[in-house]
Amino acid sequence: METTRFAPSPTGRLHLGHALAAAFAWRAAAGGRFLLRLEDIDRARCRPEYERAIEADLAWLGLEWERPVRRQSEHFDDYAAALDRLQAAGLLYPCFCTRREILAEIERIGGAPQGPDGPLYPGTCGQLTAAERRSRIADGLAYALRLDMARAGARTGPLAWTDLGRGSQAARPERFGDVVLARKDLPASYHLAVVVDDALQGVSLVTRGEDLFEASHLHRLLQALLDLPVPRWHHHGLVVDETGRRLAKRHDSLAIAALRAQGRNPAEVLAMAAAACAGAAPPA
Repeated sequence: METTRFAPSPTGRLHLGHALAAAFAWRAAAGGRFLLRLEDIDRARCRPEYERAIEADLAWLGLEWERPVRRQSEHFDDYAAALDRLQAAGLLYPCFCTRREILAEIERIGGAPQGPDGPLYPGTCGQLTAAERRSRIADGLAYALRLDMARAGARTGPLAWTDLGRGSQAARPERFGDVVLARKDLPASYHLAVVVDDALQGVSLVTRGEDLFEASHLHRLLQALLDLPVPRWHHHGLVVDETGRRLAKRHDSLAIAALRAQGRNPAEVLAMAAAACAGAAPPA
């Protein structure tokens, strides 16, 4: 029996792209378990009214999910436990660099390789001694926790994962460099939280947009480091606007609530999403 999930952030109204993603995951469950997860770690941007709107939109589309809904903000202890395990294995280090300092260092050394999320971190704080790290922490300096990618890769060795659309993939998490897994204002990054959540919820098939294909390389590494079960993945196409760009929550005219107010029915909205994903521009 397949277990899938739809995991939006309650920071705005759902649009056509969300309708496609939710329906894709619901259908992929094929009579198994379909879960709704709210990725609400960023409490400054998340709103209860958007949570209610998400559930209302999904119900209107005819998608039924297993309850209770998992809210990430209620499970910080789960992410802390994962970080503690990585810390105990010597795979994390504190990074005291500000974004401005990182950019300045990259400019000083003449550039940095590009990763899926932008220029890779140049490893500045990775060179600090243990005493230097303790001293800075004792001084109250803010820091993020970064994954030591070289040590992590050496610990796991070669890894692979399976995408149902593209077949077997050799994992290449090094594309992300020493990625941030937590910071003072963010108890867990997206990458860490989603891996922990999927394991705890028994997700067997991760469905999501192809814009997150690269992230699966990193997620496979984290699963290996934390001894978590390995799901399969299926990355689907994206709904795009008339310029070919992925829809964002600012596209209010394509919000599910707006389309419903125009008199569209659920079947029409899902058909519109599928057509836009196939290459046709969504209607104005």
